[in-house]
Amino acid sequence: MKGVFLLIVLLLGGYHNSQAQSEKPEDFIPDGYVLFEKNFGDLNKDKQEDCILIIKGTNKDKIVLNEYGEMVDRNRRGIIILFKNKNGYQKATENINCFSSENEDGGIYFPPELFIGVERGNLSIHYGHGRYGFWRYTFRYQQSDFKLIGYDERNGGAVINSELSINFITKKKLLKENINENAQSGEEVFKESWFKIEINKLVSLSVIKDFDDVDMAY
Repeated sequence: MKGVFLLIVLLLGGYHNSQAQSEKPEDFIPDGYVLFEKNFGDLNKDKQEDCILIIKGTNKDKIVLNEYGEMVDRNRRGIIILFKNKNGYQKATENINCFSSENEDGGIYFPPELFIGVERGNLSIHYGHGRYGFWRYTFRYQQSDFKLIGYDERNGGAVINSELSINFITKKKLLKENINENAQSGEEVFKESWFKIEINKLVSLSVIKDFDDVDMAY
């Protein structure tokens, strides 16, 4: 009877083997997506090189003509994190549609560049915007999930206008504002302001629908 029940569940599409193992990271890419980028680093402090897959949709309807008459791929991107173990890789978490396309319409600005990596054992999701600055999300693996523990933002390139840093563990926010209006690069004078933030629980990577809409107005 157990085998019959399992067969029924499989046919109905309601069975998911979260313990699936594979020696090839690419085996975890779902149908309708392709590999966009692959990175490695230890994310759960077991001295194994875990794998971060950035994937991209393949919907042909998302390949469109932009305002310059160029065909661009506006399919969204996502992330899959795989933990390395003695049997290969096992999926730790995923969010397969949370990043906009690298060809997104930036209006009068160019779209920011997305960089994914591992810094001090944490997952770093970094958006670089050239002379306009950057913003970065830091996630740490804890409580069997990847939790948002930090956010950093810089406005300005060669000359920094302001910097914001939020620590969701200590529930504190630091705002640094350059008060030297005539500053050249390296001549900034910063006024520092500390604030307490209110947060009931840490946000999980898997539940963020769109990083473009994440509100950091704490």
